Amino acid sequence: MLRRRRRRLLPHRGSLLQEWSLAISSNMHPSGFDELMPKTIATATVDRLLHHAHLCQTSGESVRLMQAQNEKGTRPMS
Repeated sequence: MLRRRRRRLLPHRGSLLQEWSLAISSNMHPSGFDELMPKTIATATVDRLLHHAHLCQTSGESVRLMQAQNEKGTRPMS
C-alpha cells in the first residue's frame, strides 16, 4: 500500500519543486555547516538546500546587530 502511495506522489514531486519557494537565511557559509553537525549529514543537507537554488549574498553591516548594540533592538518581556 505504501508503494502505491509513493508512485502516486512521485510524478508530482517535480512540479512541486518548480511551483513552491522557500527562503532561508544564515550568517554562516554553507561550508561551515559541518561545525554544527556531522560532516556526512552537513554535506547532504547543503546538497539538498542548494539543489536548484538561487543564492543571494549580501554584504554590509547587519541592521539587527547595529540596533542591538545601540539598545534599539528587541527587549525581553518584563
